[in-house]
Amino acid sequence: MLESRMRWKDNSSSPSAHTPAGFGVSPLVEQLLIQRGITTAEAANRFLHPSLEDLHSPERLHDIDAAAERIHAAVNQDEKILVFGDYDADGVSSTVVLLEALRELGADCDYYIPNRFTEGYGPNEAAFRAAKENGYHLIVTVDTGIAAHHEAQIAKEIGIDLIITDHHEVQETVPDCLAVVHPKCSPDYPFHELAGVGVAFKLAHHLLGYFPKQLLDLVVIGTIADLVPLVDENRVLAAEGLKAIASSMRPGIRALKDSCGLDGIVTEEDIGFKIGPRINAVGRLQDADLAVELLLAASYEEAAEMAEEIQSLNTERQNIVAKIAKEAEAMVKEQPEEESSHVIIVAKEGWNEGVLGIVASKLVRTFDRPAIVLAIHPDKETAKGSARSIDAFDLFHHCMQVRDHFIAFGGHAQAAGMTLELGQVDKLRKQLNQMAAESLTEEDFKQTLAIDLSVNVGDVSVDLIRDIAQLSPFGMQNPKPLVKLTAPMREVKLIGANKNHLKFVFAEDAIQLDGVCFGQGDLYPFLTPMDELEAVGELSINEWNGRQKPQILIEDVAIRSWQLLDHRGSKQLQKGFRIKAEEETAVVRFHPNTDLGWLSEHIRILDYETEGLTNATGNIKAVILADLPRKLEDISFVLQNLQPDLIYACYDVKENAYLQGFPDREQFKLFYAILLKQKSIAYRQLEDYLKNSRGWSPERTKFISDVFFELEFVKLDKDQISINPNPSKRDLADSEVYQGLKEAIEVEKILYYSGYKELKAWLERVLERGEVIEEEAVNGL
Repeated sequence: MLESRMRWKDNSSSPSAHTPAGFGVSPLVEQLLIQRGITTAEAANRFLHPSLEDLHSPERLHDIDAAAERIHAAVNQDEKILVFGDYDADGVSSTVVLLEALRELGADCDYYIPNRFTEGYGPNEAAFRAAKENGYHLIVTVDTGIAAHHEAQIAKEIGIDLIITDHHEVQETVPDCLAVVHPKCSPDYPFHELAGVGVAFKLAHHLLGYFPKQLLDLVVIGTIADLVPLVDENRVLAAEGLKAIASSMRPGIRALKDSCGLDGIVTEEDIGFKIGPRINAVGRLQDADLAVELLLAASYEEAAEMAEEIQSLNTERQNIVAKIAKEAEAMVKEQPEEESSHVIIVAKEGWNEGVLGIVASKLVRTFDRPAIVLAIHPDKETAKGSARSIDAFDLFHHCMQVRDHFIAFGGHAQAAGMTLELGQVDKLRKQLNQMAAESLTEEDFKQTLAIDLSVNVGDVSVDLIRDIAQLSPFGMQNPKPLVKLTAPMREVKLIGANKNHLKFVFAEDAIQLDGVCFGQGDLYPFLTPMDELEAVGELSINEWNGRQKPQILIEDVAIRSWQLLDHRGSKQLQKGFRIKAEEETAVVRFHPNTDLGWLSEHIRILDYETEGLTNATGNIKAVILADLPRKLEDISFVLQNLQPDLIYACYDVKENAYLQGFPDREQFKLFYAILLKQKSIAYRQLEDYLKNSRGWSPERTKFISDVFFELEFVKLDKDQISINPNPSKRDLADSEVYQGLKEAIEVEKILYYSGYKELKAWLERVLERGEVIEEEAVNGL
């Protein structure tokens, strides 16, 4: 049995389980819509056909009229306007959106994005004072500012008007400024989950007095890259934005797509995994200005040079992330259990602050724990970094309860940034671990996979995948449907340069389906072809040389039945043997002299002959069979009592009784006849005679002589063997030696020389028999 690593929440059901709702779509699509809470034909139509007409009026945003009035006044009076942005993809695209709108209005405007390393996140006093010195009368923030209380006060003091547009979580109060345009501060606005670029776009729409469709190729970048829920307005902006970016003539977009190898249709995955990370890489390693200038570029030649530089920065970013992640994982493993049992906090001098959010995400996926990763600044005696969380732990809520630990803090339920004094790190670790221990259960730490559909191999087709694609674009609150596939494995192998990925072939009748599972190559020793596998993942189309094939990209697997892992006769146990969980495993040794040097010293040993099952305490889920029993009844007794989920067959044969075969009665008669004629003969002479004349092996001769000696048919005197003139009348089967060989042959035949399928079937019958075979009481059993 192979347990799933994640918690599976099965929401799947067959389409026939639903009363048709009259959506005018296939039963499958209708089922998926209903699972997403869409229960009317009108709502289904809006979801499947996102339309710009479904966007809400920007006029419903609180303070937007005041913001627009002040901006128009600044334009009319030739006042300088500064757009104050953020250094991530959402902040960069927000900055460009508002700049484009202001320039169209004829504003005297420029932008400012703080340096992540020297200034940190959000507005800061020094930047505001510098803006005043440079003649700016109005600052408009995009994707930032909702926590800038001090900076808002500074703006008042130095005579700069401040307009804040943001979408991040609102703290106890909002800054005191001319206007705050924020969906969550707008009771009359129907949708509160816009990205920062979505809020900037709303302001641009209101300023321009018409719907600025030409900005949608920018809006889609921040909307998808910032991982806001892709429902309601965000779904419309994403869907229309993907069309816009696919055909965009903006030089910066064209150069960026060429750098990513994108041509034609652009998907949400292209934004999330190619375009977004490249824009983010700039602000993670240096000033984000390069990313802004790329999107503002007037010519393709200029943009192409910048895109090439950004590509280089992204490669550098990937290398830095890999190095820090490796160091952070090692630190977690070295920490005492109580320090990271619920929440991980790691800190080190020299780490690049710009990538710590990515590293925190990797730690969450690796250890299934909320993670905070901090860069230490010994000169300032501070630690600064990022945090990511699991679904069950609201990071923003819990950190706000210990707000006094932080110099600066902000973020969402699942992601945050922070700065704190070095002396507060251990206190924060202790308090967050305590809060998590009090509020979370063991199950909460498992990642959850919500299954939308259960399929067999025969169900999966290119048409089915295209049907599912009607629900795109996928993202937060509209994830790509996960399917659970149940099928026997025809083949499984390791792939990739480091052999850390799995490639499956599933089969049902004459139909085959490929599956790929990334980063879980450690499961390979526990996967046996012919076992039925349950796999959860996403269906996709694999296109190669113009040919399209369906495949499943697997996120988690499970095997519900007991398993047999076949290592019979292996000479490489010392090197390649793997055990899933030592504390749940016991080795059964039927012969006390069997060498177990290839096993971990922590494995429990059950010596059948001397101890029986007397020390088989605890929860044994796996049994290692280290040698062959003398009788099949012995192994039956062990397995019926232990009922393991996993059996490792790790034995070899020593005597090869099965290959030698069992003498027939004619051979016994021949042996006896020779002795009867000779009366007495040297044993070595008899052995040589039978070898040369009959082709008998020395083992065959010895076995027959041992049987006759045990039954007192012959006598052995030193090297002479002779007939007993007065033997008792006894059957050959009365001999223990005779029975022992018969049993050894049967044991080897069934347990060693059988094929995998035959051995598993025999063990299956043993495990399901339900009653212990009666035998003599042996060794305390």
